[in-house]
Amino acid sequence: MQPADASAPVVATANLVVAYYRVSTERQGRSGLGLGAQAERCALFAAGNGMAVAEVFTEVETGKGSDALDRRPQLAAALAAARRLRCPVLVAKLDRLSRDVHFIAGLMASRVPFLVAELGADVDPFMLHIYAALAEKERRMISERTRAALAARKRQGAQLGNPTNLAEAGVAGAARTAEGARRFAENVAPVIREVRATGVASLRGIAAVLNARGVRTARGGRWAATQVGAVLARAAQASHGARGTGIRQPKRPPFEDT
Repeated sequence: MQPADASAPVVATANLVVAYYRVSTERQGRSGLGLGAQAERCALFAAGNGMAVAEVFTEVETGKGSDALDRRPQLAAALAAARRLRCPVLVAKLDRLSRDVHFIAGLMASRVPFLVAELGADVDPFMLHIYAALAEKERRMISERTRAALAARKRQGAQLGNPTNLAEAGVAGAARTAEGARRFAENVAPVIREVRATGVASLRGIAAVLNARGVRTARGGRWAATQVGAVLARAAQASHGARGTGIRQPKRPPFEDT
C-alpha cells in the first residue's frame, strides 16, 4: 500500500468537524467571544448543518508571536486531527485562527478545509482569504489614522499623555494588571476543568498536563502547581465565591508544589 501523500488535499468526511477555540487575555473581554461563547456558536453551527464535532482543541495564548504554528500547539494538533479524520476544522470566527492574512494563507496551504461559523457553510477558501485581507487592511487603516491624529495634535502644541498624577496612573496600571489576571483565569479555568474531568486531581498533575498540551501561563512560561492554584482562586473569586474547586491544595508552606 502506498503511503498517503501529505501534500494532497484532505477530502472531507461527511458530517464530522474538528472544533478549535482560542482566547487571549488582551482581547477576549472586548470581543465577547470567550471559550463558552465559541463552543456554543460552533455547536449551533454544527447542529444546524447536520455535523458532529469529533474532537475539540483549545488554545490559551498571550503576548506577541502567536501567529506562528510552533507557538500554537493546539492548532497544530487540530490540523493533524482533521487530516487524520479527513474533515474540516471549525472555528467560531475567522480571527480565532489569526488576525494576520499571511498566517491564514499558510494554513490554507495545509490543504485542510476550514469552516467559520460566523460566515456560514458555503464560504470557500478564496472568500476566506478576501475576508482576512479586508479585516487586516481595516485594522491597519485604523492604526494609521490614530497615529496621524496624534501627530497632528502634537504639531499643534498639544501635550500628549499625562505626566502628572503619576500615583493615579500607577493605580490604574495595577488595576489593569489585576483585570488581565482575572481574564486569564476565566479563560484558562475551563481548560483546567476539562483536565480534571479526565481524573487528574492534584495541582501538580494539572500543571503537567497543561505543559504537555503547550498551554502557557499569563507570562508565556510553564505551569507550576502554585500557578494552577492561583488561577483557580481567581476564577472562584470571579464567580462570586464558588464553594470550592474540589482540587487538593498545596500543603504548607503555601508555595510548595503538590
